[in-house]
Amino acid sequence: MKELIDAVREFHRKFELKKRGGEDLQHRMNLIMEEIGEICQCLTKGRPREELIEEHADLLILLIGNAIALDFDLEQAFWKKMSRIMKRPVRRVGGVVRVTEYQGGD
Repeated sequence: MKELIDAVREFHRKFELKKRGGEDLQHRMNLIMEEIGEICQCLTKGRPREELIEEHADLLILLIGNAIALDFDLEQAFWKKMSRIMKRPVRRVGGVVRVTEYQGGD
């Protein structure tokens, strides 16, 4: 994980994202939504698997960039969240499996 974070940190440094507004959270969230839309297009339009993989990589880069822009330890946050969700029950919600504390559903 450290290598991934260091690579994205270098990307931010090289292109001076902090100075140029590239670390603005609203801007970053718009980019994340755009990437999620591109992932959905890959699925709904039957695009090649390589495109789907690349879009996931773009999303990961943006998520790591958020941790850099907001100055938090993403790896620590990941493990803290994993320890919580591993204790959750599995449920069916809207006909699909969810691992959630959500109490509604079928």
